[in-house]
Amino acid sequence: MLKLVRFLKGYWFKTVSGPFFKLVEAVFELITPLVVAWVIDTAIPKGQQGDYSALITGGVIIIALGVLGLGFSLTAQFFASRASLGFGTNLRRELYAHVNTFSYRELDLFSTPSLITRLTADINQTQQAVAMFIRLVTRAPFIIVGSIVMAMIIDLKLSLIFLAVAVVVGVILFIILTTTMPKYKAVQAKLDTVTLYTRENLSGARVVRAFGAEEREKRTFNAAADSLSRASIRVGALSALLNPLTYAVLNVAIIALLFFGGKQVYYGNLTQGEVIALVNYMMQILNALVVFANLLVIFTKASASAARINEVFAVQSSMTEGKGAAPLKDAPAIEFRNVSFYYANSPSPSLDNVNLTVQKGASIGVLGGTGSGKSALVSLIPRLYDVTSGEVRVFGVNVKDYSGAQLGSLIGMAPQKAVLFAGSVRDNMLWGKQDATDEEIQNALTISQSAEFVNAFPEKLDKQILQGGKNLSGGQRQRLTVARALVSDPAILILDDSSSALDFATDAKLRKALSAVREKTGLTTVTVSQRATTVRHCDLIVVMDEGRIAGLGTHEQLSESCEVYREICSSQNKEDDAQ
Repeated sequence: MLKLVRFLKGYWFKTVSGPFFKLVEAVFELITPLVVAWVIDTAIPKGQQGDYSALITGGVIIIALGVLGLGFSLTAQFFASRASLGFGTNLRRELYAHVNTFSYRELDLFSTPSLITRLTADINQTQQAVAMFIRLVTRAPFIIVGSIVMAMIIDLKLSLIFLAVAVVVGVILFIILTTTMPKYKAVQAKLDTVTLYTRENLSGARVVRAFGAEEREKRTFNAAADSLSRASIRVGALSALLNPLTYAVLNVAIIALLFFGGKQVYYGNLTQGEVIALVNYMMQILNALVVFANLLVIFTKASASAARINEVFAVQSSMTEGKGAAPLKDAPAIEFRNVSFYYANSPSPSLDNVNLTVQKGASIGVLGGTGSGKSALVSLIPRLYDVTSGEVRVFGVNVKDYSGAQLGSLIGMAPQKAVLFAGSVRDNMLWGKQDATDEEIQNALTISQSAEFVNAFPEKLDKQILQGGKNLSGGQRQRLTVARALVSDPAILILDDSSSALDFATDAKLRKALSAVREKTGLTTVTVSQRATTVRHCDLIVVMDEGRIAGLGTHEQLSESCEVYREICSSQNKEDDAQ
């Protein structure tokens, strides 16, 4: 938690003032038993004689102390609420911003459900701990110590009971908290698993139903939920021992206090009011220890959550943004120079010593089987990942030297998974260019073969798209992602298997439209596909096999010289079409 203290910036006054006001309220609470003792020993006997002035005075003092204590307590509560909410806001904003600095390599280290849990449940837990810290960190210990000191002032021998109680309860707290702390972290990890299954089943509901796997997925989810439930119950049962054990110890102490205190009253060493004051102080210790125990449980949970949050902060992006560079006019559009690439924690390379040159205005097709390195190859061009060795150049400049904005303006990409965001069609198109006009958007829609179905909507560009584009077909989503990439008018367009859901006629129209744009503007296109028909008309076809370039050339050249290419073609077409 100490590493997260910096997120209280801007709330230091409230963080410091809150405990101070609670401390003042605790002082009033410690004075109250003395006033009660005075009322019992002095005011009540006078009241029995017909003089109620002392009794009234004592009652007024007790009420005044209560009202003042309430005022200070409410003020502390207000400061605690403002500071904790500000802390949570700062932490959530900073953690989200930090996650957004990650390259794909760092994102691969954390699952999406885990990051969601850390951004929500874990931060909420630490936020609650901050609120409780401000409210109780000074009050509970001060009440405990103050009550022991006041008991010593009244009677030193009887105060030994207070010291014994503090030691016994302290041992109980230590044993239970050291046992539960690692278990709370395990509970949060199991919550990640439940979140994972929830997210997978909700996002993949159609697939689950298509395979009739509802019952199986229910069993899987129920098993994860039951595991979370059992772990939570076990740690909750251990934590729940705090209150009954504390109450048991303190009630025994009260019995001992009444027994020995009664003897002292009988012998005239104590007054009845002083015994009542000692009992009140013991009750204050009881309440403070119960609060303190619950506070430590909250801190234990928050400590586990803080450790998970700090794990994310500890991971720094391996990708540093370049200072900016100007593209070279006469340089090739794309160059791979002895490029090798490993995914995180992968023992074998996804790309191994790849060399490739793509000229401006060329159409490049990347073909290969599953796991051959196609997506890895094109992911290095817009610098979604950094190369392990070698270098990738765009227009003669190493991609590491470009700023993120520069590289984004040069390269448009339609990713393998068509991702659309909740909002209108226009909103999604503006991701490519924030100040794009409707004319520019319509032009991109026309090229991507999206204009026909978009303009058929009554709302046209204002048509609302559900999260993930769930109210569109797979082919429509893919075409809109292509349009989004085209809106920014990039110099290089990367289509990472982004026509797999299109029928052959629409795919052919898209290729023809892109060819016209390429001839007119000099656009360089890189098309990744598992269909030989999609890339066979490209100026250059790159055949990938196990992370290496197995063939390089036109369709005719590869049909003669590349065995891998012939096998792919023959598996998709008749043998004579492949020759």
